[in-house]
Amino acid sequence: MRPIIFSKMDFSHSSLFGYIEDLQELTIIERPVRRSLKTPEEIERLTVDEELSDIERAVYLLSSGQDIQGTSVVANLPVLMRQNPAETLRRVLPKIREVLHVAGVEMQLTAAVSFLTVLQEESVSIHTYSHSFLHIILQNLEHRDAGVSNAWLETLLAVIEALPKETVRHEILNPLVSKAQLSQTLQSRLVSCKIMGKVANKFEAHIIKREVLPLVKSLCQDVEYEVRTCMCRQLEHVARGIGTELTKTVVLPELVELARDEGSSVRLAAFETLVNLLDMFDADDRSQTVLPLVKSFCEKSFKADESILVSLSFHLGKLCNGLYGIFTPEQHLRFLEFYKKLSTLGLQQENGHNDNQLHLQTLEQEKKYISVRKNCAYNFPAMIVFVDPKNFHLELYSIFFCLCHDPEVPVRYTMAISFFEVAKLLNSDVYTIHKELVTLLQDESLEVLDALVGHLPEILELMTNGGENNGSESKLLSIPDLIPALTTAEQRAATSLKWRTHEKLLQKYACLPHIISSDQIYYRFLQRMLTIILTNNVLPVQKAAARTLCVYLRYNRKQEQRQEVIQKLIEQLGQGKSYWNRLRFLDTCEFIMELFSKSFFCKYFFLPVLELTHDPVANVRMKLCYLLPKVKSTLKIPTDKHLLQQLELCIRKLLCQEKDKDVLTIVKRTVLELDRMEISVDAFQKRFYENDLLDQEKQKQEHLLLEMEQLEKEKQKNEGRSTNINDKMFEKKRRDSKTSSVLAKSINLSISGSSSGTSAGKEEKKSKLVRSQSFSTQVLHPKYSNIDKCPNKSSATGYTSAVPGMGKSCMLSFSDDSFRTHSAGNSGNAAFPSSCSRNLFNTADQKSNGNKESQSRRMSM
Repeated sequence: MRPIIFSKMDFSHSSLFGYIEDLQELTIIERPVRRSLKTPEEIERLTVDEELSDIERAVYLLSSGQDIQGTSVVANLPVLMRQNPAETLRRVLPKIREVLHVAGVEMQLTAAVSFLTVLQEESVSIHTYSHSFLHIILQNLEHRDAGVSNAWLETLLAVIEALPKETVRHEILNPLVSKAQLSQTLQSRLVSCKIMGKVANKFEAHIIKREVLPLVKSLCQDVEYEVRTCMCRQLEHVARGIGTELTKTVVLPELVELARDEGSSVRLAAFETLVNLLDMFDADDRSQTVLPLVKSFCEKSFKADESILVSLSFHLGKLCNGLYGIFTPEQHLRFLEFYKKLSTLGLQQENGHNDNQLHLQTLEQEKKYISVRKNCAYNFPAMIVFVDPKNFHLELYSIFFCLCHDPEVPVRYTMAISFFEVAKLLNSDVYTIHKELVTLLQDESLEVLDALVGHLPEILELMTNGGENNGSESKLLSIPDLIPALTTAEQRAATSLKWRTHEKLLQKYACLPHIISSDQIYYRFLQRMLTIILTNNVLPVQKAAARTLCVYLRYNRKQEQRQEVIQKLIEQLGQGKSYWNRLRFLDTCEFIMELFSKSFFCKYFFLPVLELTHDPVANVRMKLCYLLPKVKSTLKIPTDKHLLQQLELCIRKLLCQEKDKDVLTIVKRTVLELDRMEISVDAFQKRFYENDLLDQEKQKQEHLLLEMEQLEKEKQKNEGRSTNINDKMFEKKRRDSKTSSVLAKSINLSISGSSSGTSAGKEEKKSKLVRSQSFSTQVLHPKYSNIDKCPNKSSATGYTSAVPGMGKSCMLSFSDDSFRTHSAGNSGNAAFPSSCSRNLFNTADQKSNGNKESQSRRMSM
């Protein structure tokens, strides 16, 4: 071992005091631990007899307990009122009234909340409440602590709405006359102002004129600016109570006087009250009184009184639209320019100087300017209405661009929230703001993206369909920029820690099938959803991606792509190595049952789901058991009788072979639920009518996708065939000019023959397309090929006839020899695409179709 070397210790005077200070710090750290320990005497005082009832315990704790115990009793008052209101009012409430005289702030706040809760729960009648609780509330209104006083005031204002008029008049309004005098304290007069605003809506206009308005006038002329400000803000409620005529003769002159007050907060309150009361003033009052005041406010805001800028920018939209009818063209332009000036306030101008001042801005000014621009972004939809949406590009587009590119996040966040309103107002001209949508989707702040995503489906629908009056070219031009922006937004959300934004984004992306083409979704979004399910670690995000993927699969229009996605879901999720992937496969199947028809689920996912009954992980088997009732509800009898047998076989195996106790308990519970379930039949029944109708509609939509795909293939094939024939004829005509007349006849004959053949057989091919679906077999994984032999023998009337088939081709595995020989007898010439799918036709139909096609070709040549 290496020797331990002690450094030489310094016992000098200075170092010794340093050691003593360190020891003192250690003792200070230990003190709270010692103080937290209770002595036996303290424990004895905190102990309560367990045999006491709730009422007796409450009385005991309020009488001899500590403050924290009394606070607990006061907080429990609503519960006591629900259990025994009579005894609580008789014994507990008087004790609370006594304790509140000397109680601390915490108990006072708790009591205010409890009294309000008792009122809201209506534990007693309003008469009993006013008799028992109202006096306690009024006594504590003038508490020395401002927070406690405001808490009791909020409770009183809520009580005033519920109290009868006579009680309010005698208990509140009459004492208010003395409380509003100048001899009273400032806090008492402030409380009186707020009570005035609440009482004004309680009585008729003549009572307010006689008893309330004199107090209102005196408080508007109070010597303290806080009282004048508070009363000025309550004038709106007073005006609503007394009506239009009294407002014009009484309230408006007071507001004009307060608008010229020496206190900036009073002027601000007067301005905001004027804006809120615009609808109560007639045109003369607006033009002669309100408009000059507003103009002076706008002028002073930049020159001497910057405190009003924030409020002015917030109310500017309401102000402009409220005064719209009285504006001259010059005033209209002036207010528009004022809004533009506020929208760029604090930003660097073209000349390199600040907009309002030349010296450097202070931090407080920068915050104020950010708030002003944020308010301008909030009012942007109102300003579009003010200038008319037709003039948007000329008048407001430059401001819209600046606000969307503002350097501050709160401004861009507000623009993202109001983007949908702007898009609705622009309607057919919505294509003009497409670049700003792309900018906000690629914003560096996820808060901006989260705000935009809220209405993203509606915005995208307006973007692609709103500009239809301008032709389809603008729509097509907007799509290429939009898709990269959407993918970039998703990738940025995925790499961040804000998984809720990512989840929300994936949920909203389910709207894309209605916006862009199926191929664009398949190559840019569908594969990405599958990757998220496989690699992401957040469960809500995985579920959101799974549901959106199912929506994409639901609206996919190409059979090969659908087959590929289904195969990947089964192989990479259902048969994945990680049990987490297999759990997500069950979630995906649940979404498929919600979005697709029953026959679709039975055809592709029923057997892979049942295969998970043999899963080695108990959690997977447990989740499967919870899902089995939904799985059984997808079956139809007698079509899916063989699948029902497989389900019953798997349940028997679970009952016999399950070793996990929790899983076995759930299996037994699930068996009882499955026994009570009734399976729907192929024919419509009254009890399943709505569900069957919905399922039939889904099945029709799936059939329609297949028919559309088949018709598109036939159209492309016919176009290619006619092109090849014309090319050959052109070459032959060029080589042999001598037989041009004979060649012309043959060309006409071939064209007429092919056109007559296509026109005559068009309806026949459509009917064959529908009929061919009944001969298409199921898409199975190799391990399920043996299970499904029996239904193939009667495919025309069995399970596959009721299923929306996947066109003429469906996937079959060639790993099972017995299944291969069985299917070979019923199939003619088959085509093998890259996905190992195989076309199966009825032999007789195929021979007849082949003979007809060969005859038509010979005739055409």
